[in-house]
Amino acid sequence: MPKDFERTRRVSEQLQRELAILIQQEVNDPRVGMITVSAVEVTKDFAHAKVFVTALVVEEEQDKKASIEALQHAAGFLQHELGKRMKLRTIPHLKFIYDESIERGTNLSALIDSAIESDQNNEG
Repeated sequence: MPKDFERTRRVSEQLQRELAILIQQEVNDPRVGMITVSAVEVTKDFAHAKVFVTALVVEEEQDKKASIEALQHAAGFLQHELGKRMKLRTIPHLKFIYDESIERGTNLSALIDSAIESDQNNEG
């Protein structure tokens, strides 16, 4: 059982590296923008992969949706290219999901900083 988990983790990491390169260099859709692949989760049978992406530049909600649609539209091309680069029997079906954890973390950090600043101003 641990070997399956280890292999799944290794395949997820390799998919993340390869997809980051492919999206940056091969996807020419202007809707994609500056996208980073933050994580990839692969099912045990390698049939499906959730690809979590985030934008380097904070975008409007419409831009996020357009980026995900563009990536989903390019999924077939990306799977084909992954098939050439990776030695797997089956290349997972890719589902792109916008990862908002970085934005939430930045917002929480800003809230904490403002609360600390407010406390320091009230004490002084």
